[in-house]
Amino acid sequence: MTPLALAQSGSPKAATKGAAKPAAKSEAAAAAAGGAEPTLMGQYGTWGAYTASPNGKKVCFVLAKPSSSKTNPPNRPRDPAYAFVSTRPAEKVVNEVSIMIGYTLKPGSESTVEVGGGSYAMYTQGDGLWIKNAAEEERMVEAMRKAADLTVKGVSAKGTETTDTFSLKGLSQALDRLAQDCKR
Repeated sequence: MTPLALAQSGSPKAATKGAAKPAAKSEAAAAAAGGAEPTLMGQYGTWGAYTASPNGKKVCFVLAKPSSSKTNPPNRPRDPAYAFVSTRPAEKVVNEVSIMIGYTLKPGSESTVEVGGGSYAMYTQGDGLWIKNAAEEERMVEAMRKAADLTVKGVSAKGTETTDTFSLKGLSQALDRLAQDCKR
């Protein structure tokens, strides 16, 4: 699933959409916009804030690539990973956190995201992760605003273990920009 498709469709519990995998950040943003060319509203640290209107429905999201990635065994190939926070006003979705991990996750596996001293259970589908308990999402986003980084761990369908760390520098400003520009 591409980043824009991920930002556009939200968690698979809401809807499931498949798409080609991105090769670069701009392609990731285009994909996240569901084919609609997204507009970069601003770059804040490692986080880009984007808006797009696929099928006339506004989608806003911030995305970043990991500042470090490790695989065990080492040097296993994978597509780029991205962390997203998406807002879809038409669906009344605000600040939905998702991770596109860059490979097909082990079916039925769970993952964790560690941020600000807390740990959040994530469920997996395809190459995406979403928070398991939606009631914790707001707390997770607040922790992300205050913390220095976020770490996500996953296991691929082939058994490769990965650890990605995302810098959260600039995330607060990017989310503030989304809140300003993505009301409807």
